[in-house]
Amino acid sequence: MKFFKSIYLNNFFFYVVSGIIAGFIMAYFFPVLYNAMWLLVYIYLAFVFIDILLLFVSNQKLKASRETVEKFSNGDNNSVTIKIENSYSFAINVKVIDEIPIQFQIRDFNIKRKIKANSNDNFQYTLRPLERGEYYFGRLNIYVASPLHLVSRRFISGEGEMVPTYPSYIQLRKYDLIAFSNQLFQYGLKKIRKLGHTMEFEQIKEYVSGDDIRTINWKATAKKNQLMVNQFQDEKSQSVYMAIDKGRVMKMPFEGLSLLDYAINATLVLSNVILKKQDKAGMFAFSKKIENRVAAERRTSQMQRILENLYNIKTDFFESDYSRLYADIKKNITQRSLILLYTNFETLDGLNRQLPYLKGIAKSHLLVVVFFENTELEELINKKADNIQEVYDQVIAEKFAFEKRLIVNELKKYGIYSVLTKPENLTIDSINKYLEIKARGIL
Repeated sequence: MKFFKSIYLNNFFFYVVSGIIAGFIMAYFFPVLYNAMWLLVYIYLAFVFIDILLLFVSNQKLKASRETVEKFSNGDNNSVTIKIENSYSFAINVKVIDEIPIQFQIRDFNIKRKIKANSNDNFQYTLRPLERGEYYFGRLNIYVASPLHLVSRRFISGEGEMVPTYPSYIQLRKYDLIAFSNQLFQYGLKKIRKLGHTMEFEQIKEYVSGDDIRTINWKATAKKNQLMVNQFQDEKSQSVYMAIDKGRVMKMPFEGLSLLDYAINATLVLSNVILKKQDKAGMFAFSKKIENRVAAERRTSQMQRILENLYNIKTDFFESDYSRLYADIKKNITQRSLILLYTNFETLDGLNRQLPYLKGIAKSHLLVVVFFENTELEELINKKADNIQEVYDQVIAEKFAFEKRLIVNELKKYGIYSVLTKPENLTIDSINKYLEIKARGIL
C-alpha cells in the first residue's frame, strides 16, 4: 500500500500512451502496423518497469529538509531554504511542493530542480507575510523522476512547523545605525539645522566638514594650530511615546498591508532609534480602551518588551475613543513627553470631532499627529480624464487631497505638529520628525 501511495505517473507517461493509442487507430486502417504496435507496448511496459526499479530499488534514496528563520518579518520578503540530498547514482529531476501557510493563499506553489548524482542542492524561495500572527507550514513533498521521466516517487519530509510573524525587524536592522550616520541622505533623512545649543558640552575635537562653524573654539585652535570645535551632546532621557490608533480608520490596506501594521513597523524602528539616542521609548495602542502599554524607559530589555507588545496588538477595528485617550495620558504620563500619534483623518470634520482632545493633550505634551496620504487618490488625480465621469472623479479626489492639507494647517493653528506621509514612507518620515525635534530642542 505504501508503494502505491508513493508512485505517481508523469505527463510524459501519458504522452507516450496517447501516441500508442494513436498508433492502434492507424493500425485499423493499415493492418501491417498492428503487430508493431503490440511490440511497442511491450517495450514501453519494460521501460516503465525499469523506471520503477530505478526509483524504488532502495528504501531511501533522497533526504530533504526545510529551514526557516526563527520568526518572519511582517511586510518584508523572508527567505525559506530547501535542502535536498540526492543519493541516487544518476541525475534526478525533482518537483518540490511545500505546504506553505494558508495565509498566503498560494495554491499552485512548486519548484522544479535538476540535481546531479550523489550531490546536494540548496535553494531558497521568499514569502511576504501581510499580517502578524502564527504561520503553520505543512509537509514538504518531493517528487523524484529518473532520466526516463515516466513515473515519479514521492518523498515526504517533516510534519509541519509554526513560524510567528513579528513586526518588521528587517527594517529595524536596516535603520539601526542611522541615528549616528553622517550620510543620512542615503536613507532619505533630512539634515536639520540646530537652533542654538540647548545641549550639554561633551568635548573639544578637530573640525570636520559639516560641523557648525559657530562652535569653533578659538583658544584651542590657536594652541593646536588647526581648527578645533566644541562638541555638544543632545539632552538625554527625554520620554517619547508612540500612540497607535487601532480603530477602524487604520484598517485601510496599501500594498496588502494595513495602515495599522505600517504604524506598528514604524514604531518598532523608531523605538530603536530613540533608545540609541539615549532617550526613553514607550508605546501603547488604543481604540475603545488603552492596551499594550509599555512605559517609557531606557532599560536593556525595553526593545524586547516593545516588540512583544507590538506583536500582540489585536483589534476589531472599532471606533476609537479619543476622550479615553486624553484621560489616560493625563493620568499616566505626568512628565512632559513627545507623543507621536499614529492615526488617520480623511476629512476636516473627522479631525474637528477629535480636536478638543488633541488640544488637551498638546497643552501638557509635545504632540505630533502622524496620518496618511491616500496614494490611490494621487493616481486618480494624475490620470488623464477622457470623459465627464472621470473629470467628476478627479474633482472629488482633489477635494479629499486638499482636505488633508487643510488638516495639517488646522493642527498647526493650535501648536500641534503633524506628519502627512505616504504609507511606504512612514518609517523614514517618523524618524525625520523625531530627529528634527531633537535638533531644534523644542521638547
